[in-house]
Parts: sequence; structure tokens; C-alpha cells
Amino acid sequence: MSSRPDPKVIETALLGGETVYTREQAIELAAADPELAGRIWRALGFPTQSDDTVIFTESDVEALRLATGLLDDGVLDEEAVVRFARAMGQTMARLADWQTSILSTLLFREGEGADGAGPLMNQVKELLPDVERLLLHIWRRQLAASTARTLAVMSNGGDGVPNYYPLIVGFADLVSFTTLSRELDEVELAEVVEGFEATAADIVASGGGRVVKTLGDEVLYVADDPVKAADIALRLASGVKTHVEVPDVRVGLSTGPVLTLHGDVFGTTVNRSSRLTSFARPGTVLIDEDLARSLEDTEGLQVVKVRARHAHGLGLIQPYTLRRNFEPGGLA
Repeated sequence: MSSRPDPKVIETALLGGETVYTREQAIELAAADPELAGRIWRALGFPTQSDDTVIFTESDVEALRLATGLLDDGVLDEEAVVRFARAMGQTMARLADWQTSILSTLLFREGEGADGAGPLMNQVKELLPDVERLLLHIWRRQLAASTARTLAVMSNGGDGVPNYYPLIVGFADLVSFTTLSRELDEVELAEVVEGFEATAADIVASGGGRVVKTLGDEVLYVADDPVKAADIALRLASGVKTHVEVPDVRVGLSTGPVLTLHGDVFGTTVNRSSRLTSFARPGTVLIDEDLARSLEDTEGLQVVKVRARHAHGLGLIQPYTLRRNFEPGGLA
């Protein structure tokens, strides 16, 4: 007998109730402005539905009521409400896809496939309350850390723009990815990518940096201390290994003003770091001139000037190779 779960049952469990309202009914019950409700729904990342399609739950109505309340109470204006919705929608969509991928990979590894999804989904439903509490705690932790960083910048920068300030930006690129993609099947390649991302995230976090995003074969991170950023880069260059018998990672580091927006970073500093990564040989770290000056007298580190390179849109870049003056004793 098949143990495949009923999609409708799973949907009801995950949504916290059955879908019972059309769009018009949900808007009326929430006492929301129809135009604003539509903007919020699209900002969350969901397609527009016809007026007679029943897709909304009691929880959807309550969520819309809360969003409208923020506007009515003057806490946020309409644009801020939509921006908040977009931020949460995009973040939660990626989180949901990531978690679903983990569950499906677990089923595949256990050889159960879709027929084994029923028992696993039942366990997931039982764990939902604990997962929700954990999610809220992690969000509060991250919000506290982000707020502390912003306040520190504001206190140090006077009247400067809160989301535009100096950072050290690092790119770590998995050089052997093209070779791996030819040698491995899709599942094996996914395991390599996940291993790379996990190892890189551990190194960045333990070194006092922050992962901004991962792009499969590339990790972008930032740090506010040159020595910490350099140590992370060197550990990334030596600490990520695959079965391919070549150095696996190259890293570029650049320092300067960065625009932080929507959880991402932008600007010339970011572009320069990316170009330095493309110039670096496998297993090496290249840094820009300003960072080299700040690190040249740092004990245990060595910066060596190499040939200047032209980068489209950035002009002439003077790279420096970053090395250790001793053999590191591991990743700790």
C-alpha cells in the first residue's frame, strides 16, 4: 500500500488550517485596502489569483490584518509595509526551498523515494511547533546582531549613511567546479556544493566574518577587521578540499566603502574583490593595495606585490598575494 502523502493534507497541516476564503473575502475580513493587499501578496512572491479561487486560510486573514494594522497605527508607511513583505517573502521562500531540499535528499539517501514521504512528513508536522519557536529565536538573534552592527557604524560614522560604510569583502571561488561538473552526477555534485558551502560558512563564522550569500561554486563574505578577513581568506584557500587533485579554492579580498541593501552588498569594493578572485591562481589569495598596506606589518602574514592587472570598468588594479609566514596548525 502506498504511503505517499496527500498534498492537500500536507498543505492544510503546513498552513495551519484549510483554505476557505477567496481573495475578496480575505480582504473584507481583514478590513484591508484591496490595492495594498494585492501589493503585499505579490511582494511575498505569490502569483495573482482570480477573485473566485479559494486559497486563503484564517491565518492568511490574520496576517493581512496585522500588516494593515502596522499601516493604520502609523508604525510603517505603505512603501515600508511592502518592503517588509518583500524582504520576508524572498527570505522565507529560499529557506523553504532549502528545507524541502534537505528532506527530499534525506528520502533519496534512504532509498525510500516518494513512497517514504508519508511517515517523514508526519514527523515534520509534529515538529512544526518546535521549528517555529526555533525560527523565531534565530531571527531575533540575527536581528540583534544586525542592529548592533548598524548602531556601531552610526556611532563611528557621525552623520554618514547607515547602510554605506567601509568593509572588507571576500570572494571564495571553487576553482575545480567545472571539472567536478563533468566528472560527477547531479547528486554527487550537489553534495560537493553543499560541502563547500558548509565548510566555507563554518570558517567565515568562526573567524568573525559574515556570509552574505552563496552562489553554488562561490561564497561572498564580509568582515570589519582586516586581520580577521585575511585569516578567513587563508583558511578558505587551504581548508576546502575535494577529490580533484588540484588546489580547490581561490580568494579575492578588497577593502572600502560598501552599500548594504536587502541583505546583499554592492559597490566598487565588491566588484574589485570579484575581479581579484578571477585573477588569483588556484590555492592563493589576492588582496587590493589598501588592504595590503593595512596588513604589511601584521605578524605571521606576508604580502607580496604582483603584476598589476587591468579590470574592465575598474581600471588598473594592483594586486598583492597574501601568505602566511608559518604553516598554520589547522583550521582552529
